[in-house]
Formats: sequence, C-alpha cells, structure tokens
Amino acid sequence: MAHTTTSIDIAATPAQVWQLIGGFNSLPDWLPYIPSSTLSAGGRIRHLANPAGDVIVEQLEAYDNTARSYSYSILQAPFPASDYLSTLQVSAIADSQHARVTWSGRFTPVGVSDEEVTQLFHGIYVAGLEALQQALAR
Repeated sequence: MAHTTTSIDIAATPAQVWQLIGGFNSLPDWLPYIPSSTLSAGGRIRHLANPAGDVIVEQLEAYDNTARSYSYSILQAPFPASDYLSTLQVSAIADSQHARVTWSGRFTPVGVSDEEVTQLFHGIYVAGLEALQQALAR
C-alpha cells in the first residue's frame, strides 16, 4: 500500500480554516479542481465533478469537529488506485493565530507503480493546499 502526506502553514486561525474546509460538501468553496459537489446518503456521500467532467464519488468515513478532522474513501474515480482512504486535518501551531493543514492518504495502485500513484495524489494534495491558502488570503 502506498501513502503520502503533505501540510501547509496558513496565516489564519484553525477555527477560520475549519470554517472554510470543515464541511464535507465544501470542496468547491476552496478547491478550483472541484467546481461542484452534491451530497447524498444523508450527507455521507459526495458526488464531485472535475473540470474535465470526470465523476468522483467519495464517502465520509470519520468526522471529528472538535479535532477539526475528517476522513473519506473513494468509491468511484478516474484514478489508478483502490482502497483509498484520506484525511484532512487542521491543527493549531505556535500562537494559535496560524493553522497547519495536513492532507494525507493511503491507497493501492492499480496498473501503475507505487511511485506513480503516490506522485499523483501528492500533487493533488499540494495543489489543493496551495489553493486553500490562496482562498483564505482573499
């Protein structure tokens, strides 16, 4: 099983960051790669579309508002991976006026090497966290 983790420090309080990203349906609010999201199954499943029109279906696996963290799995996606589980977490650093956002995932490659699928998801996470930082700077 392959895995990757990346994080970014943001000049905003953890509460401010979580307010933006803490909803399971909030990706379109801060991640340009995902222009739309629709919930089903009582809010546990999100149906996403990327700019190419690919369908991505994800399931909420764990949600902890107090710890500012949620984990989700992928049910359907155009990615060469299975057994995907990812976590987004916001934590306080130093003076609590800054937040560290960590995005991590584990997955099994399908038809590609561990390195290829790890680079794919690592790139998505890095670009996503950079987009989050830009969204909070506005």
